Amino acid sequence: MSESLRLEPITPDNVTAACDIKVSPEQEQFVAPVVLSLAEAYASYRTAWPRLIMAGDQPVGFVMAGFDPDSELDFFRCGIWRLNVDARHQGAGYGRFAVEALIEEARRRGSKRFTVMWKRGEHGPENFYLKLGFVPTGEEFHGQVIGEMFID
Repeated sequence: MSESLRLEPITPDNVTAACDIKVSPEQEQFVAPVVLSLAEAYASYRTAWPRLIMAGDQPVGFVMAGFDPDSELDFFRCGIWRLNVDARHQGAGYGRFAVEALIEEARRRGSKRFTVMWKRGEHGPENFYLKLGFVPTGEEFHGQVIGEMFID
């Protein structure tokens, strides 16, 4: 990955590019479309942290974290809500970059625990998250596995 990778806030100038991010058809059952995620971010504007994953000038994915240290549900206090890497750009390390960037943001905010939820199934994200170091907590929420990692 020689191009400069970064996360950019969603703005009027790039919202269409964000909505154009599409996972492969067999992955659609595992992650909400970006347009729905942006609607949820709007409704949860105090805690949602949506970003466009950029490789140089090319939008390659979308990621949204949630930062709500006062949430009643501990797995919603700090973690990944969505990760959509465009089907044309998968396998190039963009998802890993996005997760690592979110972990850095969590550290900057003083968090010690970082979570993610996923649905199990063929073509699902479970192996991706396990390879990054997330460990299932043994809990599920709305049929999704809750994974966590402790950060310092």
